[in-house]
Amino acid sequence: MMLLVPANPLRPRRPDDHFAPEAHAARAAGIDVAVIDHDALTRDDPHRAITAVPAGGVAVYRGWMLRSDQYAAFADALAARGVTLLTSGDQYRRAHELPGWYHQLAPVTPTSTWTTSAERTVFDQARIRLGTGAAVLRDYTESMKHHWHDATYIPDLTDPTTAWQVAARFLELRADDFTGGLVLRAFEHFTTAEVRTWWIADTCALVGAHPDTPNDLPPTNLDLSTLTPLVAALDLPFITVDLAQRDDGIWRVIELGDAQVSDRPTTISPHDFVAALRTGVQ
Repeated sequence: MMLLVPANPLRPRRPDDHFAPEAHAARAAGIDVAVIDHDALTRDDPHRAITAVPAGGVAVYRGWMLRSDQYAAFADALAARGVTLLTSGDQYRRAHELPGWYHQLAPVTPTSTWTTSAERTVFDQARIRLGTGAAVLRDYTESMKHHWHDATYIPDLTDPTTAWQVAARFLELRADDFTGGLVLRAFEHFTTAEVRTWWIADTCALVGAHPDTPNDLPPTNLDLSTLTPLVAALDLPFITVDLAQRDDGIWRVIELGDAQVSDRPTTISPHDFVAALRTGVQ
């Protein structure tokens, strides 16, 4: 296995500072590490991005978020050098974008519906389809939860004016980063900080805090027995699943993401993270 991390923009032969601890831990564990040019990937120049990657082998990416099309081009460019990413382009899209995983996890996550564009007409159709009550707005890959009241939370789905004001503000903030369509998720009241679980193939390899709340550690008796077969059915090699406890005591899925671009909380050491990854992949 080879670990691929973004290069430091100022010292392009070295890992980006954010990912350097994992790169150092990987090298200490005997794992080859190579740097890539993230800016080249986002400029749609994947072959330039991977000039420092040696040919051959299986690789895992740990880096900044990429659009699904950028990741697919990255995977294709690596394949031309004989390097196979653990996660294929199709698998990345299914993990990275909510429509790719929602139906499988529907029993354990808030009821959701979505559009395929940002037009108000289709937004209103989705709003009516979801029904009544409050909702949370996002797109296929991201929310604007730090703009909760003006760009995320819709207090009443039957109020079309206010709902569209929230959507319009969301679209303004997301701008060119808007991905896929508008997603409406039924609002549920949660009483705990989120827990981030890390899955390699069908197995939960790590359970930790969410990066936003690294010191809010998860309970030691977190029961994943209901979630495990649902995750296994997705057939995704390396993902994160974020959970929170609803006010009725039930743990619910807040988000699923491709673990290659999911941040690691500071309360999980890079050495423990790399050890779990190495064991799971090999």
